[in-house]
Amino acid sequence: MKQKNLEKSCQHFFKITDVVTGEIACRNCAQVLTEKIMDFGPESQNSTMEDYQNSSRTGQKISLKMADMGLSTSIQSQNKDSSGKILSTKNKQSFHRLRMWDRNSKSAITKQSFIKAFTFLDGIRSKIALPEYVVEKSAYLFRKAEQKKLLAGRSNHSILCAVVYMACRMTDTPRTLDDIANASGIKKKVIQRTYRLLYRNLEVHSESYNPCEFVSRISSEAQISEKTIRDARKILEFSEKAGINSGKHPMSMAAAAVYLAVKKNDERISQTRLSQISGISAVTIRNRVKEVQIAQTKNKIQ
Repeated sequence: MKQKNLEKSCQHFFKITDVVTGEIACRNCAQVLTEKIMDFGPESQNSTMEDYQNSSRTGQKISLKMADMGLSTSIQSQNKDSSGKILSTKNKQSFHRLRMWDRNSKSAITKQSFIKAFTFLDGIRSKIALPEYVVEKSAYLFRKAEQKKLLAGRSNHSILCAVVYMACRMTDTPRTLDDIANASGIKKKVIQRTYRLLYRNLEVHSESYNPCEFVSRISSEAQISEKTIRDARKILEFSEKAGINSGKHPMSMAAAAVYLAVKKNDERISQTRLSQISGISAVTIRNRVKEVQIAQTKNKIQ
């Protein structure tokens, strides 16, 4: 009550904060209004990452891509406390049991499967340059599949490839099944079958890719001009409005749009070259090109 009356009596005057003593005082009467204020600033001023890690009192951040989520424990084998004194007999027995349970938890079958799967995930990430949020999403979906008991009797690697593809589609990261199959060494049909299984059981919704996401990928390898890239994206926007993109492979639509833009700007890039870059057959690219050209002709007539 006394503190409230004191603050009320000084509410019309300026308040001064002393960050050294942690006090808030009235500028007029010098009375202390608040003691032991909380500092919301940084823990310490560090110029380099090494200084920050050395002075930080917290551990690494929690991550789903680690088997123990980054909350691992380590109990030393010596029966001594922090000051170097020998533990009592009762404490020795307690720590012996703790070490035993810690060792057993690390050798559990579920944890071992997570370690192998996430090591494999790290290899895929480095090969196809997956962003960190896609890796975290993939690890989350893999853990969800384990909770649904979908790992029993199936290859963890095939399930991991399927969840990586699912995470890429959910986050709109342009990675195709062929990219994941080549990076993992698992057949495309196996990943497709596993993906359909997970899609039915995990109750997740993933939208199809936007073909515009693949234009930059094709154009960088084909080394075409910036004007051609803009024209290709305009063609894809027209195809979207005309309803041609629905049900079509996004990479095939991107390759067809790039080919039409290349012809419009008189650049020498063949369909065979675009087929090699995109992984889509030249016949499929020609069919998509004809569909776009027919839609453009009808639009001009109207």
